[in-house]
Amino acid sequence: MTTEVAAPETVGPAYKSLYKLGGAAAFIVAALTLAEVVGFTFYPQPATISGWFMLFQSNWAIGLMDFWGLEVPMYIMFTLVFLALYAVLRKADEGLMLIALTFALLGIGIFFATNNPFTMLSLSNQYTTAVTDAERATLLAAGQAVLSNTGQRAVGGFNMSLFLVPVAGLIISSVMLRSDSFSKLTACIGILAIALSLADYLRQALTSSLLITLLVVLPNVLFLVIWFILVGRRLYQLGRLEEKALPTPS
Repeated sequence: MTTEVAAPETVGPAYKSLYKLGGAAAFIVAALTLAEVVGFTFYPQPATISGWFMLFQSNWAIGLMDFWGLEVPMYIMFTLVFLALYAVLRKADEGLMLIALTFALLGIGIFFATNNPFTMLSLSNQYTTAVTDAERATLLAAGQAVLSNTGQRAVGGFNMSLFLVPVAGLIISSVMLRSDSFSKLTACIGILAIALSLADYLRQALTSSLLITLLVVLPNVLFLVIWFILVGRRLYQLGRLEEKALPTPS
């Protein structure tokens, strides 16, 4: 890793716990990102609502994971990461950091309003116990509505969380370039990773090509994981410092 040198910023005790929590949250996000990709690889998502119901009944844990369930704790962790990054970088550009934090919190809120794998699990359980064709048809329609709302991962739906959160990350990475608190390497990896996230956002709107998906998603995941690890490591370092001059990456 890089050597740290002194910088003129200071850490107050009020932020030390937030930095530590943000650092731990960033590590968790990195782990969950990898876990989600591995899970989707070994357990592809069903193509139909009846397939989803069957999956939930055969293995509810895999069903929850496939229905973007790992993103629920991931987005909770995003809240801590973005709050900690705002606290660190606000002196570099408070205006941009306020915009970034607002975008991030809006995106997180939209995610939780539109992504609930436990709703699909409940509908699946009800479908299994339904006794008439009319009940089953109603539950299939309800499940399709949930799937449509959650599955719109491109322009026009649940996607807005997948747009606002990366835009917030892109703003934050640009502020990192002008701050002594993070290395230029961390900032550049963040810009690259989040630019790929936005490219994936457009990819989902424009094409379903497997080749293009692999070309965008795999490097996106790699750089995102690296960025969150670097951010987590730095935040944890800042949280462990006494109330004195901060070291800064070279």
